[in-house]
Amino acid sequence: MDYNEALKYLYEHLPMYQRTGPAAYKNSLDNTRVLDRFTGHPHKTFNTVHVAGTNGKGSVSHMLASVFQEAGYRTGLYTSPHLTDFRERIKVNGKMIEPGAVARFVSKFVAENRKLGLEPSFFELTVAMAFDYFRENSVDVAIVEVGLGGRLDSTNIITPEVSVITNISYDHTNLLGNTIEKIAIEKAGIIKENVPVVIGETQPETEELFKKIAGEKRALITFADRDYLPALQPDGSFTVSNCCRILYKNIIPDLKGDYQHKNMATAIAAIEKLRQKGYNISAGQIVKGLGNVVKNTGLYGRWHVIGQSPKIVCDTAHNIAGIKAVVSQLKREKKEGLHVVFGMVNDKETNAVLALLPPKAVYYFTKAKVERALNEKTLKENAGQHLLQGNCYPSVKEAFEEACKKASEKDLVFVGGSTFVVAEALAEKLQK
Repeated sequence: MDYNEALKYLYEHLPMYQRTGPAAYKNSLDNTRVLDRFTGHPHKTFNTVHVAGTNGKGSVSHMLASVFQEAGYRTGLYTSPHLTDFRERIKVNGKMIEPGAVARFVSKFVAENRKLGLEPSFFELTVAMAFDYFRENSVDVAIVEVGLGGRLDSTNIITPEVSVITNISYDHTNLLGNTIEKIAIEKAGIIKENVPVVIGETQPETEELFKKIAGEKRALITFADRDYLPALQPDGSFTVSNCCRILYKNIIPDLKGDYQHKNMATAIAAIEKLRQKGYNISAGQIVKGLGNVVKNTGLYGRWHVIGQSPKIVCDTAHNIAGIKAVVSQLKREKKEGLHVVFGMVNDKETNAVLALLPPKAVYYFTKAKVERALNEKTLKENAGQHLLQGNCYPSVKEAFEEACKKASEKDLVFVGGSTFVVAEALAEKLQK
C-alpha cells in the first residue's frame, strides 16, 4: 500500500466527521483503547499537554508547540482538521509526517484488522497513527488537540502534564448539548486527577462548574484571563503581566487576529504551569516562540493574509463566538469596500451566524466540496433575511475568483464561514 492508497482507505473506508458529520461520531473510547493496545500504548512513552475548547484550541496548541521547539524539546503536535494536506495533522518539530509513515501504519492496521475486526472512525485511527509516530520519533512532549468535545474524544486516553480548556461557546450542540453548561461538562472531561488545568476565559456560566470538577479531581485550576494580562504597546509589541508585574515584554506575535491575545495568555498560563513542573523554558524562548508560530509549526488560516491590493484575508472561524471576533476585526480594517466569500456546513447555527455578518458588503455565497456543505442557494436565501446581498457560486474556486476580480485595490476580500471553504481558497491561491 502506497501513500495515495492509504489516503483512499482513510477517506473512503472510514467514517469521517468532517465529511459526513454526526454519523462518524463515536460515543465511547472502546475503539481507541483497542487501537492503543494494538499499537503498544505509545502515549505512555512521552509527555503530553492536552488542549480542548470551542475556539482557539488550535492556535493555543501551535503556540505551545512553537515555544517547546524554541526551548529545544523534540515536540510532537497533533491537531485537526487539516486544511490542504492530511499530513498537517501530525508533526514533529514542525515537519509533517512522511507519506511513507502514513502508508506503513495504515498497511499494518489493515493487515492486523483481519483479526481485530474493528470499525474505527477516521479520527480514531488518525489519533492512533499520531501517537505511534510520536513514539517512533522519540518526542519529548506532544501537544494534543482535542477533536470534538473532550470526555469521549479519542485523544482522551492520555494523562497530560497540563490540561487546557480555552473557552466554551455553542458548537456541535447536536452532540455535546444545547446549553453552555452541558458543553462545558463534555470539555471538562479532559481534567485529570492531580493534573493542573488552565481555563482560558472566565465565563459566568462555567466558572463554578470548572471549579467543582477540578476540586473533585484535586486539579489545581488557573483562569488565564485573570492571572495573565496582555497589553498592546505603542510600538505594536505586547507585554504580559501578572499581579501588576510584567512577566514578558517585546512579544511580537506572528498570529495577527485580534482574538489571539486571549490565546497567547492561555498558552503562557500553561507554560507557567509546565515551568513549575521543571520544564526548562526561558522567558526569551517564550517570547521567540510566540513570535514564530507560523514559521515553527506551519499554522495557517487564522486571520491569514494571503494577498495584497486587494488585501485578501481568510479565517477558519465558523461558530457564533468565532465569527463575532472576526467581524469585529473586519469592522476596524481600513478598506473602501468589503467582499465576502462565504460558505457553511449544514449542522451549524446558520441564522445566528448570518445575523452577525456586516450588511455593507458584497457576498459570494458558495459551498465546499464536502457532503456536509450547506447548499449555496439555501445559504443565500437565509442570508437575505439578514439583509446580506450577493450571488451564488457552485464552487469556492468560482466564488473566490469572482470576488478577487470585482474587488478594487483598496478593497478587502474576506474568505470564511467554514474550514473547508478556507482550505479550498488556500489551495486555489497556492496553485497560482
